[in-house]
Amino acid sequence: MPNLLHLDASARRTSISRELSGVFADAWRAEHPDGGYVYRDLAAEPVPFIGEAWTELCDLVLARLLPAGPGSIDLDRLPELVNSPAQQAAWAIVEPLLREVRAADVVLIGTPMYNYSIPAALKAWLDQITFPRMSLAPSRFVVTSARGGAYSPGAPKAIYDYQERYLRDFFAGHFAVEDTAFVHAELANSRQDPGLAHLRDQHDASYAAALEAARRLGKEY
Repeated sequence: MPNLLHLDASARRTSISRELSGVFADAWRAEHPDGGYVYRDLAAEPVPFIGEAWTELCDLVLARLLPAGPGSIDLDRLPELVNSPAQQAAWAIVEPLLREVRAADVVLIGTPMYNYSIPAALKAWLDQITFPRMSLAPSRFVVTSARGGAYSPGAPKAIYDYQERYLRDFFAGHFAVEDTAFVHAELANSRQDPGLAHLRDQHDASYAAALEAARRLGKEY
């Protein structure tokens, strides 16, 4: 039975990135009526930032679980590293998050671009679930996003896209997941910014294409 983990990170209760992730999730669930589904709203119920006890767990992973040669750590052994009350409290945060992402065949992330990158709420989740040399392959990641401007290849601001670049590199480098799918709706600020109003048609086209792509991927995954 396939499992979908669905995360939203937008601070807006009604947002384009949430709409796109919802379209993917609805299509996926229609294709997998018996599949498992877990939803987390990282903005409404934020994951705490990592603290010193988490860094202690990370150090213990390096000292005790890291293979001498190629290979990834055994995530099932993480609980045996927990000793102090502070580490137990840290593990109580990590354990359900890590369990959810490990169980997922598809991890769906709806996120806006904030200041050329990702929201702190999403970064906090990534930090909590990530330990040295861990692998989540063969899980698949899908990111649906809204961006205020245009950052696709060839756009003047493409060099400032630290959203897709960061997430693609993060999933490949930390989780050994190489084929992350991205669906972007661009120029969303043309809805409010008078200086971008002349680009509204381009936004509408990007938005429509993103909705279709999210629906198609939901059926394919």
